[in-house]
Amino acid sequence: MTTTTPRYLVPFHPKRVSHYFTDVLVLGGGIAGLRAALEVDPSLSVLIVTKDKVLESNSTYAQGGIAGVLDDEDRYEDHAADTITAGGSLCDPAVVDMVVREGPACIRELIEWGTAFDEEDGQLALGREGGHGRSRIVHALGDSTGREVIRAVVERARSRENIQIWQNEFTLDLITHEGECRGALASDQKHGRTLIWAKQTILATGGVGQIYRESTNPKVATGDGLALAIRAGAQLRDMEFMQFHPTVLYIAGSGRSLITEAIRGEGAYLVDRSGNRFMADYDLRGELAPRDVVSQAIVSQMERTKSPCVFLSLSHLDAGFVQKRFPGIAQACAKFGIDITKDRVPVRPGAHYMIGGLTVDVDGRTTLPGLWAAGEVTSSGLHGANRLASNSLLEGLVYGKRSGRGASNRALEMPDRFTALNLENPRLPLSEPLDLEDIRNSLTSLMWRSAGVRRDETGLAEAVEMIDLWSGYVSLHQFDHPAGWELQNMLVVARAIAQSALARRESRGVHLRMDYPQTDDVHWNRHLAYPIT
Repeated sequence: MTTTTPRYLVPFHPKRVSHYFTDVLVLGGGIAGLRAALEVDPSLSVLIVTKDKVLESNSTYAQGGIAGVLDDEDRYEDHAADTITAGGSLCDPAVVDMVVREGPACIRELIEWGTAFDEEDGQLALGREGGHGRSRIVHALGDSTGREVIRAVVERARSRENIQIWQNEFTLDLITHEGECRGALASDQKHGRTLIWAKQTILATGGVGQIYRESTNPKVATGDGLALAIRAGAQLRDMEFMQFHPTVLYIAGSGRSLITEAIRGEGAYLVDRSGNRFMADYDLRGELAPRDVVSQAIVSQMERTKSPCVFLSLSHLDAGFVQKRFPGIAQACAKFGIDITKDRVPVRPGAHYMIGGLTVDVDGRTTLPGLWAAGEVTSSGLHGANRLASNSLLEGLVYGKRSGRGASNRALEMPDRFTALNLENPRLPLSEPLDLEDIRNSLTSLMWRSAGVRRDETGLAEAVEMIDLWSGYVSLHQFDHPAGWELQNMLVVARAIAQSALARRESRGVHLRMDYPQTDDVHWNRHLAYPIT
């Protein structure tokens, strides 16, 4: 027996691992993974494996909402046009049209499942965010949409007898045999090492924001799913396109909190340290310009004013409305003595959303047979080179549903014969102990400096060289704890980002090369597959 994975992250012996069999394995408990699980035929068994608690995901922390054509005066064509304007020619028009048209039904489905979206006069309250030509964003609890959506969907999943959820379970590697995905290797204190055998596997592990020093993402977002896919031989693409959210609460010494784009959609101003409202100097759309434009403008203004941040100002808006519309942000800022109805809120960009990921077709099928994917871990063609605000939960819903249906149909066609292969991964000789925290901090600082909002050949080449150096000795270790596994995964994904950004010699969407500032359609109006050949 041969496997396309050359070496698993941990040692194990056939007699010292447990085996678990399921029809469909879902890796990840965000909106995409949960929606996929709910689409699987009730006659099939489903196992959802989450790295942390099921409520701890990028989806949970989504503030803005879900974009959808829900107003009688709105049109699918307008939403599609806004999406393509933001993402450019790398958007797949057929995928954009499909997601935009299927999205509203998915939103109504959430309402049927108990999601309490905000209303005005008995109708859905529709907000507007940067890049959207109309108000079409449904939101919940003001600025805590993700939390409310995940609550409702988790309750729905737990009501299904065929769905099990394993929480706090670290997925170490995908199991591959004869060119197909056969499940995954996982580990936790309860189950120990477990080989999970599945007819079909769905990867929905979310993003990579923790690879950067400044990020909106929760601590679990270390790119594990992308690293699993790379080691298993699946194709990725567009890894250079990391979206940076322009407004992240900047308080020195504290964790970074997302300040939703909806706050600018409702009329907040961006000002510099002198109180100058500067966005009009960079784009006619002002504060409602797409995220990449706003992020780049903020970095330029910080440099021009020699300041570590800029500020959001809401003092000109009605205080009661601000408190009602953004209670979560108001509470987060109040912890630092900031009253958002009166005081300026210090912000700067942070890594937010990975646009690139696994190459998938319209049903979420990857290039590795037996493996499907949905959500932020994928490159579906919806976002192109820059994601339009509030299209992420929308994509998770639509592709979660499609990948769940596809995996379910394929599993139904397969016989109920589960075979545990006689896999073994020997222990390597013990190596010198490593200061993992020091390497991780060095990596995140390097990525922020060299592969952040602004990039150039010198910095990116340095990043690839340093990552290769660190990987040369970190990859030789076999760790027995998540900190080591996360670091190994972060190095794999960071290299993919840096190498892809180095290869794309132009500026497009969220990818800004200072040494190649123009968009080059002649040579680069195409997707860039990874591994790069």
